[in-house]
Amino acid sequence: MIGRRYNRSRYRRQKNKKNVIISIICLLIIGGVVVGIKFIPKSNKENVQVTTKPDEEIDSGDKEVVNNSEDKDVTDNFEEVESNILDNSGYLSFEEDPNADDAAIVAENTKGLLNGTKHYPVRTDGKKVVYLTFDDGPSTTNTPGILDVLDRYNVKATFFTLGKSIEANEEAKSILKETVKRGYAIANHTYGHDYSYLYPNRTMNVDNIVSDLEKSENSMKAVLGKDFSTRVIRLPGGYWSWEGRTPMKEAMEQDGYYNVDWNALNKDAEGKTKNADELLQSTKDTIEVLGPNADSVVLLMHDTYGKEETVKALPQIIEYLQGKGFEFRTIK
Repeated sequence: MIGRRYNRSRYRRQKNKKNVIISIICLLIIGGVVVGIKFIPKSNKENVQVTTKPDEEIDSGDKEVVNNSEDKDVTDNFEEVESNILDNSGYLSFEEDPNADDAAIVAENTKGLLNGTKHYPVRTDGKKVVYLTFDDGPSTTNTPGILDVLDRYNVKATFFTLGKSIEANEEAKSILKETVKRGYAIANHTYGHDYSYLYPNRTMNVDNIVSDLEKSENSMKAVLGKDFSTRVIRLPGGYWSWEGRTPMKEAMEQDGYYNVDWNALNKDAEGKTKNADELLQSTKDTIEVLGPNADSVVLLMHDTYGKEETVKALPQIIEYLQGKGFEFRTIK
């Protein structure tokens, strides 16, 4: 009996000990889970999705702060974009304009060809390029017709405008804006085209010329916007027609101007009045004399009042140049 009680007691002790061990293990397991939930590693916290309150449950004060912050970012961005927009009727620089060539290069090539220091070919890209240029406008009678012809043939041109022509009437100002809108280049041909004022005794008066150029550009700014500018100029009668060129050359370099003369023309301002056929023939004659290697041609024409025959001749002139393989570009 004593032996059996001893064995039963030993069995209970062993059983109790086993239960204690199992309880301890269970507690350890439960505690580990709780600890694991409570102490989420930093790396795992980044992946935990947090559910926020709906907008209507957010405190109104906090909500206002958030919205004000977003509005401020939008306003700042809008102001930054606005500050980058030039007040120049959308006029593109030559770097931005796919149809334009650098006035510095065109001026240098044309000058070299005229004074004999350069010979064709002068371009480095293998192209044949003609620059159609129109002086003395805008006019209400002929500039619109020239723009329409250019658009029809999808070719570009450069307009050497006069300040007094721009200021002549409101329609002329609208035509200047339309010229820019259609993607043509605007250049400065002085304000008044007054030979006696610009070249007294056939000598360049630098102060008068610069003043006239500035006055003309102010006329352009008044129409196209305060940020408009052009570095392309053409002196009435041409740069090489007058004495005193060296001081003028220094003034142009100082002011960043590039004078672009011409080496071909339709002669619509020379001699007797010519009809469209005669203007076409003059164009052909002056281009043919340049030779077969001519690859950079600046063609002088006029879009001022009394040049209706130039408008009529322009389609034939364009077709002739296209037949010679020329590409049409602007000067900026």
